[in-house]
Amino acid sequence: MDIERYVRWLQDVRRYQASPVSRRLSVVVGFYRVCVIDAILEHSPADYVRRPTVPAESPTLGLGHLQFEALIPTARLSSNPNDFALVALLGLLGLRIFEACGSNIADLSEEHGHRVLRVRSKGGKVVLIPLPPAVARSIDRAVDDRPSGPILRNALGGRMDRHAATRLLKHLAQAAGIRMPRTHPHMLRHTFVTTMLDAGVSLRDVQIAAGHADPRTTMRYDRARKNLDRHPNYILAAYMASGT
Repeated sequence: MDIERYVRWLQDVRRYQASPVSRRLSVVVGFYRVCVIDAILEHSPADYVRRPTVPAESPTLGLGHLQFEALIPTARLSSNPNDFALVALLGLLGLRIFEACGSNIADLSEEHGHRVLRVRSKGGKVVLIPLPPAVARSIDRAVDDRPSGPILRNALGGRMDRHAATRLLKHLAQAAGIRMPRTHPHMLRHTFVTTMLDAGVSLRDVQIAAGHADPRTTMRYDRARKNLDRHPNYILAAYMASGT
């Protein structure tokens, strides 16, 4: 079946993990469901296609609290103002990388006494995100006196993209002495979620801040880290500490 071949192509050729494959398959299933409802098809060819099992834990691990604290001053003291702005947008606002890179100077405004950023999110939704003072200052530094254009720029002065952001974050992590097997922008969004939960923010408020439709998505971000923090290996090592 063509749909099953499409799923295998996503997994074997594009090397997508279970979660993005499942999301793309959901679009296909929804399309054929509408065709059945509108009597274009008698039945959906996607009804019996197996969906990949999405793990309860996110495969991405964010930064620990001390690592994040080390990254922030490293970015703030960088000679490139885009460094701190990128870390602030991803780690302190929790933006997705396409949201951060797609933000323009024209999206900045004031609402009811708050500095805000108008963000175009998933599904074309537009949301207003308030800017804490530190984030606002980082953006002002990156914008400088420019009247228009992207907030984040690459080394050539054009709009920063995902690849430039990944290179920048890798350099900052090395400068901050952070050892990670792989550094990428989504790591900071993950850090945003786990840090807010650590700070005592309610799950519902974190879900809203992260723009998650389902609270289970928010919990996936936190579960993998908790499993590491509470791993029984640490209990055994502490119990046997006297003999090791």
